[in-house]
Amino acid sequence: MRRRIVTIGGALTVGAIGIVASCRRRRGKPEVVADTFPNGTGYLQFGSGAKSLLWIPDPSHTDHIGPSGNRCGAASKSPYLAMMTRMLRSFVEAGYTIFLVGHKPNLPHGCTIADMAEDYAGLIIEEFGGKVDLVVGDSGGGMIGFCLAAQHPSLFAHIAILVAGYTLDEEFKAANLESAQLNSAGRSTDAAAVMVSFMFPGLRPAFFARLLASVMGRLILSAGSDDLVVGAEALNVFDGREILSNIPVPVLLVCGDRDRFVSKTVYQQTADLIPDCKLRLYEGKDHLGALFDKRTPNEMLEFARR
Repeated sequence: MRRRIVTIGGALTVGAIGIVASCRRRRGKPEVVADTFPNGTGYLQFGSGAKSLLWIPDPSHTDHIGPSGNRCGAASKSPYLAMMTRMLRSFVEAGYTIFLVGHKPNLPHGCTIADMAEDYAGLIIEEFGGKVDLVVGDSGGGMIGFCLAAQHPSLFAHIAILVAGYTLDEEFKAANLESAQLNSAGRSTDAAAVMVSFMFPGLRPAFFARLLASVMGRLILSAGSDDLVVGAEALNVFDGREILSNIPVPVLLVCGDRDRFVSKTVYQQTADLIPDCKLRLYEGKDHLGALFDKRTPNEMLEFARR
């Protein structure tokens, strides 16, 4: 029975990726501007509304962003952006200018999540006049968001954290680091195979698992730099329990109860440790399912209207 279930799950994933690719071709996306800040940090800008949104992606999966980035540099072809189209469009229509901002290039080994948060804090001060209306951190970017909220709460009006807890599942830490190492070495299909094996244990037949990895390697991943490894290493040693109680501002935490990257228990403990946290735990949703759930943009927009 389990083998049948994971096979069906894999098939659904392939179908979902196909739908994403199809939507990328058929549906319009918000106009995208790719550029680089003076400190070398690349970004993608969507919309031109009066309100500002700083989006912090996962540092272990998203390589350099901007006109020269190999991850999201070709904005019209980016699968990562294709999967975010509906969410981004919602914010553009609500009057936001969205800045999807990657990490600084050439991160040194030993760089921490707190260090990355300081980089984003400096960016807000230098490039956004000291404050943005909304900060959104997804996955590992949400961990950066926790540090930013604890250390620099005055730099934003609202903060939403998507599918991030105070720590990662131990098995996922190992898989994520191995995947980042393979991806940074230019082996995107092998990197995707590691994640397929983790997400769908026991997936059969073997050639189907490899096919799924090949598709994911082409659509979801692209060969990146050593910065992906630095990001994975930083996520693996991060434990936010000591800082969460120091967050003085309201936090929206969106997640799923079937997430294999972060357990339901860790999500609940994370919410309990934050003095003012609105937890939205979607039943039956895994990591990506909660991140790209159709309810998520409205949850964030409603929270920002508080």
